[in-house]
This record gives sequence, structure tokens and C-alpha cells, in this order.
Amino acid sequence: MDGFQGKINRSLQFRLSAWLSLVILGVALAAVVVAFVSAFQEAIELQDDQLRQMAALINRQRLPVNLTKPQNALPDSDPESRIVVQLLPQLHSLAPLAAGEIPGLPTDLPDGIQTVTVHRLSLRLFVKSLDSGARIAIGQRTSVRDEVARDSAWHTLMPFLVLIPVLMILVGNVIRKMFGPLKTMASDLDKRDEEDLREITDTQFPSEIRPFVVAINRLLSRVAQSVLTQRRFVAAAAHELRSPLTALSLQAERLEAADMSAEARDRLATLRKGIHRNRALLDQLLTLARVQESSPEPSEAVSVRYVLRQVLEDLMPLAEAKHIDLGLVTESDAKVLVTEVDLITLVKNLVANAIRYTPNNGRIDLSIQTTQSCVTLQVADTGPGIPHEERDRVFDAFYRVLGHDNVGSGLGLSIVKTIATRIGARVTLDYSDEGKKSGLCVRVVLPALLSRR
Repeated sequence: MDGFQGKINRSLQFRLSAWLSLVILGVALAAVVVAFVSAFQEAIELQDDQLRQMAALINRQRLPVNLTKPQNALPDSDPESRIVVQLLPQLHSLAPLAAGEIPGLPTDLPDGIQTVTVHRLSLRLFVKSLDSGARIAIGQRTSVRDEVARDSAWHTLMPFLVLIPVLMILVGNVIRKMFGPLKTMASDLDKRDEEDLREITDTQFPSEIRPFVVAINRLLSRVAQSVLTQRRFVAAAAHELRSPLTALSLQAERLEAADMSAEARDRLATLRKGIHRNRALLDQLLTLARVQESSPEPSEAVSVRYVLRQVLEDLMPLAEAKHIDLGLVTESDAKVLVTEVDLITLVKNLVANAIRYTPNNGRIDLSIQTTQSCVTLQVADTGPGIPHEERDRVFDAFYRVLGHDNVGSGLGLSIVKTIATRIGARVTLDYSDEGKKSGLCVRVVLPALLSRR
């Protein structure tokens, strides 16, 4: 509950919506009260005007006022809501009141609208002196009049009561739409790859948000410059280290021709293996630095089968040294719009990685699967495979799966991922044999241009 409450307190959208809703509700309540009182008073005045008009009609038309109880009253009428028309008796008159009249009504009432209480019964009366000299009182119970006025006032308020929640909902939706660009920006940034440090376009944001976007763009620019400097340093360091390693390799070759003991020759072999591993690491570092830089747009499509053939020719000696059955198992071909160097580097790292971790007498199958929309390049081996919990981390630079005797640079899959992201491909990892949970099957899905069998 505290976490939810804290999230609400930190939400600018919620606080803005809440405050605006409170203001709207307060203003609406004040308007409702004013409208209710005004409508109630207008209804009372309208009923007073009805009494005046009835008196004027009786006076103008000289209508007789029946002092007896009406015999033909409507059966569905409410006797309490009837309007009473009564002649006021002369002063000191002893004439009895007729049935249906209001008993105890004072005879000295002044002309005009007034409220009179007779025997605890509140009446609203209009007293008028007729041209004939008689005086009449036209009235109705105050409770009935107030009920009619309240009903009229409530009917006047119904649009307010309906529009208030509608207005609050509309305000909430408007605020949510106003914050939409911020949510879109956050979603776009969250979907970006870690290599994507492009600036955010600020034309779609309000002027109040643009300084914030400009600050983010400046931060992204500084981060991009820092990353570029780091990559250039790594590439320069790797390039500078190649010369002394080459010199060491040449000296080791010359030393091998000299006479030495068996123990010294074993140590020399270990030294040459170390030099070879370091040279391979430097080559991978240079390759990673190259693929992380922006590359020119491809000018023509590349045949995937042609690239696989080239990689097989280059790496076949490594596979034969371990007696690994390495080959292309499909006859299909496809063309993709990528640079040939990028595709060769990607496939070469996948196949070299498979050779490194596949045991002797193992098998590595390369295949091409095509559909109308994509081309899937698959490399499946009979090695140990990669557990599910480590498949996300193996694309990080210098990360190695624990428990394997083979030692690599930890850069192969990182290079593959970098190239795949740049060319718009998707890389997935699975077991070659799901039943035994062994073997690694790498699939690279690329957009297809043209496929043929």
C-alpha cells in the first residue's frame, strides 16, 4: 500500500488530474448551489404569478366564486395540491363559512402576496379587491408549492450532475494525452539498443518539456563521445600490441630451430600457444571495434550461400583438425541486403565458435531457410549448448560460459550481436537436441529480398 501511495504521490499526471478535478468539483458544487437557489426562487415567483393571473382573470371576466364545495372535482386530483379561491367575509360578519373554505382565515388581510399560517397550516395567499367591491383570497399550501419548486430546481440541476463527471473524465483524458509524448519517448528509449545513442527529436514536445529533452540529448552526445573515445583507445591499443606480438612470434619460430632440451621445447610450445591466443584476442578486439563503427549502406544484395561457402573454405582446416563433420545441409539460396564483409564476419564467428566448443568427431550443420519475408541462417552443433539462464549474458563482451574447457576470447557472440543489430537481424539461441538439452542451435533471421530453390 505504501508503495502504491508513494507512486501516486510521485505521479505528476495524477496530481494534476486530482487538483483539476477538485477545482472543477468545487466550482461545480458552488454553481449547483447557486443554480438550485435561483431555480427554486424562480419557481416560487412563477407560482405567485399564477395566483395573480387567476385573480385578474376572475376580476376581468367577473367570474362567480362558488362558496360551496365543488361537486365535479377530478377523481385523480390531489386535494392537497388544489388552489383555493375564497371570498373573504365582511368585517364582523357572522355568516358561516361554506364547505371547502379555509376555516379561521383572517378577514383583515391586506391586498397582495403573503404567507399566512392558519391552524398550523402554512398557506401562500394572494388577496385582491375586485371591482365589484368584494375581496377574494387565492391560495395554496406552502408545502405543495415548495415541493413543486424543489422538483423544478432538481430538474434544472440534472444537466449539471451529468456533466460534472463527464467533464472530470474529459479532463483526465486530455491530461493523459498531453503526457502521451513523454510516455512515447520513454518507450522508444527503452526499446533502443545500448549502441543506439541517437538524439531525441524534440519537435513533438511542448515548449515546457523541450529543455528536458535538450538536456537528455546533450547527455546522449557526451555518452556517445565517451564510448567513441573508449573504442578508439581499445582499437589503437590492440593495433599497437600486434607489432610486439608479431615480433615475439618470429623470435619463437627462430628459437624453435635451435637445439634445446625436451623440457625447453615444451615450454616453447606453451609460449607459442599463448602468443597465438593473444593474437587471436587482438584480432577479435579489432573486429569488434570495426563492427561497432557505422558502416556504409549496402549497394547490392549478397548471396547467403556464397558467403557460407567462403566461410567453410576458411575454417575447414580447423574442423578437420578435430575430425568434425562441417557442411551445408540445404541446397536453397537467398539474397539479403547487407554488406558482404558484415555477413562474412557474422557467419565466421558463429562457425568458429561452434568448432571451438564442439568435441572431436562432432558435427556442425549449416542451413538456409527462406520465406517470403525473411531468411533464416542456422548453425547447429553437437557441443554442450548454453543453458537458458546464460543466453542473455553470452552476448556481452568477454563473457564466457563456465564449466567449459575450451578457452575463447569471449567476443565472438558479442560481435555477432553487434552486426545483427546494425543490419536489422534477430539472433536466437536454442538447444540442438531439446530432449537431451545439448548442442547449440543459433538462428539469425534477416529480411529477405529474393529467394530461389
